This record gives sequence, C-alpha cells and structure tokens, in this order.
Amino acid sequence: MASERRALIADAAIRTLARSGGRGLTHRAVDKEAGLPLGSTSYYLRTRAELLRAAVDRLAELDEAALAPAADGTLAADLARVAEQLLTTDRERLLARYELALESVRRPELREFLAVGTRRVRAGIEQRLTEGGVAAPREVADALLALVDGLLFAELTAVEGQQRDRAQLERLLSGLAGTH
Repeated sequence: MASERRALIADAAIRTLARSGGRGLTHRAVDKEAGLPLGSTSYYLRTRAELLRAAVDRLAELDEAALAPAADGTLAADLARVAEQLLTTDRERLLARYELALESVRRPELREFLAVGTRRVRAGIEQRLTEGGVAAPREVADALLALVDGLLFAELTAVEGQQRDRAQLERLLSGLAGTH
C-alpha cells in the first residue's frame, strides 16, 4: 500500500512539475494533483528534497521500463520509439525532467539524484550495445544519451518546422548505435 501511494505521489509530482514548473511543486499542489487529502504527500515525503527524489526515481523507473527491448526492435528503434512517446503521449515526463535538470544547476543534491537515474538508464543501453558487439559501449551509450537528449530538447522547444517522426529519429540514432 505504501509503495503504491508513493508511486501515486511521484506521478502527481511529475505532472505538477510539467504543468507548473519547479516553483509550483509543493506538497499541497501534489496532494491536489493526486486527489489526496491535504497532508498526504508530506506524510510520505516530509521534505521538498524527498519529493524531488521521488519524482526523479519514478522518472528513471519509467524510462527503464520504456526502454525495455521490443521483440523485434533494435536499440535505435527502441530509442526512437521512446523519443516519440516523450514528445507526444508522455510529454509531461519530458517537461518534468527538464524542470528537474534546470533546478539541479542550483541544487547539487538534486544533480546527484538525476545522475543516479541517468546511470540506471545508461547501464541498460550499455548492456545492449555490449551484446550487439559495439566497440566502446560506455562511450557510445554516453553519446547516444546526449544525442537523444539534444534531439528531445530541440524538438520540444522548436518554434517552427515540423517535428521529426519516428523513422527520422531512428535513422539518426542507428548510425551511432551501430545498427544500420
């Protein structure tokens, strides 16, 4: 029960970050977003730092699940699929991640929380690259993550032009992932 409630709160924190930004992330706002009685969030997560940590942990958990290999997909195809989802149906996750990243510039403890989540995602990518026989899988995983992050930011903030579709994203990623 407690773990389900914490996941509900973390999901509500992600939505709150996406809609209201870092300044809008309060225990009260998360209670309201989650449809919980006032005080519920602070019962489970006493401080704002704990609330931020829960959101970061949940984002990493969701990213790991999203990046699970598709039955017939290459790493590039899976990364393109996830990128497309983050730009469309899971846009709140992407917005929340960028809110957290910006806040981490001023909060070193948050930067470390984000680094732990990034290491979890990188490890999965690195493992797939190793299994695929890619030379220097750690360096390629770092480059892939940077490329995907840059593409996501560019697509999210584009003021003109049409967003890249999944096939275009996959073509961009396949060369680096060694899956062309």
